[in-house]
Amino acid sequence: MLITFKSKSSPAVMMYKEHAERILELLNKSPTRGVITAAEAAGALAALEHEIELSKLHPDQDIEHHQDTTHSADALEGDAALVEKQHVGFATRVFPLLEMLRAAVSDGHDIVWGV
Repeated sequence: MLITFKSKSSPAVMMYKEHAERILELLNKSPTRGVITAAEAAGALAALEHEIELSKLHPDQDIEHHQDTTHSADALEGDAALVEKQHVGFATRVFPLLEMLRAAVSDGHDIVWGV
């Protein structure tokens, strides 16, 4: 399931629910539906930046393994190889929402999801 964050300040940001839940839990928000008001945006930004700093102190505990189907020489013969492609940490996952929060702070617009 996807969660789509929307704001008049920036383009929509879509995340898988399981990734957005960690972020929203840090902000004491429901993953079902909610709002980060323009007044709350600066505090939310600070909280997420603090969590990024903490995750950098313990990178081995922060990494999520991502597998993806890639095209290889075997794929040309009809077999798609499942290859571990990248390690995605918290800072990478939260980056688009951080940009949205920064725009919300500067433009004074709310961020909503689930509506």
